[in-house]
Amino acid sequence: MSLARVHNFSISLDGFGTGEGPSRKAPFGHAGERLHEWMFATRWWHRMTGGSGGSGGVDDAFARQFAPGIGAEIMGAGKFGYPGWHEDPEWKGWWGPNPPFHTPTFILTHHPRPSIEMEGGTTFHFLDTSPAEALRTAREAAGGEDVRIGGGPTVVRDFLAAGLIDHMHVVVVPILLGRGVRLWDELAGLEKDYEVEATSAPSGVTHLTFTRTHRG
Repeated sequence: MSLARVHNFSISLDGFGTGEGPSRKAPFGHAGERLHEWMFATRWWHRMTGGSGGSGGVDDAFARQFAPGIGAEIMGAGKFGYPGWHEDPEWKGWWGPNPPFHTPTFILTHHPRPSIEMEGGTTFHFLDTSPAEALRTAREAAGGEDVRIGGGPTVVRDFLAAGLIDHMHVVVVPILLGRGVRLWDELAGLEKDYEVEATSAPSGVTHLTFTRTHRG
């Protein structure tokens, strides 16, 4: 069976995966882009966004694991759009006509709408269902490849609580946000089900990998 994976998911030292007050002008609320500056500096990001340059090293090596072997993505309504996007029939996500997923991408929302086919192989599908059922649907679409659980923090937390994540890469960024949406709430003892490794990077972030030790 294919794996459910999380990659490049950034949190603050106090565990917040996004800040307070997200809006159309501020997708991560008061956190701004601070959670993701490590990634924006990498060679992988520069090339993915059509540029050149960028840094190599530890951050770049982890960032590059985002796409290989992925056949579908699942994300939450809060990652796909700003609060209230479901009332805008023209909204097609933050990423322009060619989103970076290049696979079937499933949006968990209480406001489903018809699927949207984008450039580059991404098709957005909208589901109002449980994490387990969404994962079954995404695995069928992935054609034997793995499924990426893309966030935000509430979706990742829900999949962790349901015991559905096989591999997770979390990046701890040395900032304190104080408010927003936390990743680890109600997940006490989670580490007992995983082999956990930590790698420090010169940028100041710490890469944590969680690999499930057994599959039920």
